[in-house]
Parts: sequence; structure tokens; C-alpha cells
Amino acid sequence: MTQIPISRALISVYDKTGLEELASGLHAAGVEIVSTGSTAARIAAAGVPVTAVEELTGFPECLDGRVKTLHPRVHAGLLADTAKAAHQAQLAELGIEPFQLLVSNLYPFEATVASGAPPEQCVEQIDIGGPSMVRAAAKNHASVAVVIEPSRYADVLAALAVGGFTLDQRRALAAEAFAHTAAYDVAVASWFASGYAPDETARDAGWPRVASALWRRADVLRYGENPHQRAALYTRPAPSGAPEGIAAAELLHGKAMSYNNYVDADAARRAAYDFAEPCVAIIKHSNPCGIAIGADLADAHAKANACDPVSAFGGVIAANGPVTAALARQIKDVFTEVVIAPGFDAEALDILSASKNVRLLRCAPPAAAPVEWRPITGGMLLQTADRVDEPGDDPANWQLKAGHPVDPAVLADLAFAWKACRSVKSNAILLAAGGASVGVGMGQVNRVDSARLAVQRAGDRAAGSVAASDAYFPFPDGFEILVVAAAEAAGIPLYFTGVRHFYH
Repeated sequence: MTQIPISRALISVYDKTGLEELASGLHAAGVEIVSTGSTAARIAAAGVPVTAVEELTGFPECLDGRVKTLHPRVHAGLLADTAKAAHQAQLAELGIEPFQLLVSNLYPFEATVASGAPPEQCVEQIDIGGPSMVRAAAKNHASVAVVIEPSRYADVLAALAVGGFTLDQRRALAAEAFAHTAAYDVAVASWFASGYAPDETARDAGWPRVASALWRRADVLRYGENPHQRAALYTRPAPSGAPEGIAAAELLHGKAMSYNNYVDADAARRAAYDFAEPCVAIIKHSNPCGIAIGADLADAHAKANACDPVSAFGGVIAANGPVTAALARQIKDVFTEVVIAPGFDAEALDILSASKNVRLLRCAPPAAAPVEWRPITGGMLLQTADRVDEPGDDPANWQLKAGHPVDPAVLADLAFAWKACRSVKSNAILLAAGGASVGVGMGQVNRVDSARLAVQRAGDRAAGSVAASDAYFPFPDGFEILVVAAAEAAGIPLYFTGVRHFYH
């Protein structure tokens, strides 16, 4: 028989969400409850009979609660394989009753670190007894079910009603438990490795010797970058416990997201949120075919779409504010794969939902990520995140290298172009006017070709526009594409930012 009735449970949780309801359900089903410290106090306060763990062990909690469950009467009850007669005989000889259920979640170590707490406080949030119990019960899943998430409490109550968890269910719960303790250990190890560098000025300071993360499968996609490739979406919980970013976006309307949709949506969101002003970015193959700021989002979209309306067909649109009805009416006339924003007005949602092909994603504004990960064959590259907050990103720090100082309106366009250029794949050239891109050259192996593409796409709008590039011009040929050869000699204004924003 694969089901094992639950007659005895051990509960020790930091997160007490749903605890009273769980304890009441267990008691109603005749389950004996053993618990620890504040967990036992909460259960007793709810009027549910509970045995304190010190009554079980005959030993009081000590060392500020550091030692309470590390005892044979606890761990033997979790590790006994009740299918073995020898184990049952030993339990009887020792006077130990086995557990059929462990409910435990761990101290909030990652959240404590993320809060900026001092090292001594972080150390106190390193759980010892919790992971030991969880691993013990998970190893012994043939006899014990282990539950680490309050979201699973309903499953516990359902299992009680049908005679306990099946072996397959206990194995699945064990897999969740081991994944949880593995992620916990990685977080602790990474913090120690990065937080206690002997020389904080050293080249390797802040880079842990071991970097790892636990990724959970969130979805299986229809296919990958191409139809013959299989693909799945994995998420990594943030310190808050919930995934963040595009992977955690809520699909309000439309078909399921594809691999390429996710890639482009991430690039679009990255571009739109470089600006405090209302901004819309239209992305195709991870590059902006239009990006603009405006008086409102509808104005910004109209300007962004005008940059390259041919390429905008079938693109991904990101807005850095809630989508309004005015913006929705403009978008609905252009075939669009995905619209991503922090929210959608009710009327805007109605307008856009009339199209079955567009996907509408609601996603919170991005948090500042400290590092970026990029897998390579046989390895992983980590780098600090590139953001437009370096001193050289402020026009006040730019150096005028040629020509005369420009007026405030032109300087504003240069500042816009510089920020927008960060979202263009290298080699990048972006022409802008009036707070909007008018021509973009991207992803070329030399800046001459990028400059040529930008001017070609801008057409007549190139006249009077400003240009930004992600690096430098070692030769005059790039300038000669952007402006007539004589213009440089005549003193076309040229600013150096002193910072580079390659995007590969």
C-alpha cells in the first residue's frame, strides 16, 4: 500500500501563514501534533492540543533557540523506515513514536540579507534545525511526507480525508524539500563567499568562489527559438519568495508566450524603463525599431512607431506606465505580438482584447538587478548590471570635443539619444530628434554600416537630428556617413560621455 495514514505530525515553521487552520484540520482528523517554540504557542492559542518538543525530548530549548529539535527523539521519529521490522523494533525499544508528517519552513535568510541587516543578524537567520529535519523527512519519504510551503496545506487536509499521501505524492514533496534546502545552502554559501572578502579592494572582491541558483520550471513552451527546438521557462524566486521580471508577468489576454516573445519582451522592458518620462519602446529581434518619450504614452508611441513603421509590424511594445485607452487605440491598428506594461486601464484592456493575436502582459517595474548572468558553453559569465546611472550618463559631465556648445533643446535630444542607444545591439548608432528615435543602425560588425543604416532609415529626418553611438569612432568614415565630410571640419558639436554601453 503506497498510502500511509497520518497519525502524528511535527510542525516547526517561521512563516505561520495558515498555521491555525492546518493545526485545526489535523486535530479534527485525530492527528497528534508535536511542535516547537512560537509555533507551539500559536497552535495552543488557537485552542488546538499540542505537545511541546521539549516534552518529547526531555531537554529544554537552549542557546537562544539554536538547539531545540537536534535530538534523537525527533530525528529517529523522522528517519525510521517503518517498512522495516528492525526499525520498528528499535523504536519500540527506545520508546520513540514515528512521525508521518513534517511541516517546516526555514528562517528568512535571503530576505534578511536583502534588507541590509548587519552580518551578525544575518548569521542568526541561518537555520540549522529546520534544514536537518526537512532533509531527514525528505530522505525518508517512503514513510514520511514533508511539506515546506503554506500553499500545500490544503493538500495535507485533502490527503487526511483519503488515508494519507501516496508514495508518488511523498516523492514529489521530497523533491520540493531538497530543492528548497539546496537553494537555502546556496544563498548562505554565496553570502559568506562574497561578504567576507579579506581585501574589499581586491580585484576578486564581491565575486563569490561559488555562484549558483535554483531555477524552478514554470512552464513548458510550444517550441524554442525555432520550431524544431524544445523549450521551457524556469524562474528563480527573489528574496521576497516570488519570481520577478518578465518570467513572472501576468498574461491578461492572448496566446501563451513563446520563447522569442520572452526574449523580445525582456529587451523592450529594459529599454522603456531607462527613462523617467513617459516612454514607449518597440522591439523587433531584441533591437528597438522605435523608442520615444512624450507628453504621455500615446504621444510617445506615435513618435516611436513613426521611426520605422515597417519594422514595427509584428513587434513587441513596452510602456513604462499603465496603458491608456488613447494608447490602446493606436496600438490596435498595428499588428503587435506583445504589449507589456505595469498596468492597463479597463477601457484599454477592452480595446486590445478585441484582437485574439496580441498578448497583453502586466509586469511590475523592474527592480535594480545587481548582476547579470549569461551562460556560455561549459561556463557562466557574471557581470554587474549596466544601467544609465554612471557619471558619464549625465550631460553635465560630458566633454565638448569639437564645435560649439549646443542649446538646451539639442542637449536634451542628445541625452535622450544616449540613453536610448544603450538598448541597441552593438555596433549601435541612433539618430534622434524631438525625444524620439528617427533612425537606428544596430548589430553590424562595423560602425560605418551601422551609420549607413541609421541614415538610410531616417531619410529626410536625418537633417537636424542628433546621433549617439555606444562607443567611439576611431576613423572619420563613420562621421562622413552621419554628416557630410566637410561638416566635421566646420565644427559640428561633438560630446564625449566618458562611459560605454555595449550591448551584445
